[in-house]
Amino acid sequence: RMEGYGSYKLPTGTEYRGELWDGMFHGEGELRFPTGGTYRALWHRGVPTQGRYVFADGLEYDEKEWHYCDGYDRRFYTEICSGFQPPGIPQFTNLDPPKIIPEGCYDCGDGFYNPETRVVVDYKFRFLRNAEDEEHEWILRTCRRAEDGRAERKAKP
Repeated sequence: RMEGYGSYKLPTGTEYRGELWDGMFHGEGELRFPTGGTYRALWHRGVPTQGRYVFADGLEYDEKEWHYCDGYDRRFYTEICSGFQPPGIPQFTNLDPPKIIPEGCYDCGDGFYNPETRVVVDYKFRFLRNAEDEEHEWILRTCRRAEDGRAERKAKP
């Protein structure tokens, strides 16, 4: 079994780097996600006992004092750091410019979703997962989609 300090790459592309004991995450270590985010934690027999998630853009998640995109402040993190775009230039995602969505697909946050095949691929077009009914409906209802070569935000009902 794995013991000591090392790294382990999961089939999803997520990588663990840190201390291992008896084949489990144990001690200080971090998960690095393919989307660029990291979860640094203190692990005990494979279970995180305390940790912090940091998004790819540097925004750190705080469970108790989370004010990002709440009901009062709907700015993206890049807008908080760099200010708003000039009037008439919309910003639909935290990325500026946003990813170009393939025709007939939706941008679901961690990749593109094709409603015909019900498959989600990452932004490098590698398979992530098959969408179940609930995720399929959520993506169609809330996510940006490509239309006539340009991405548009769907109106909320």
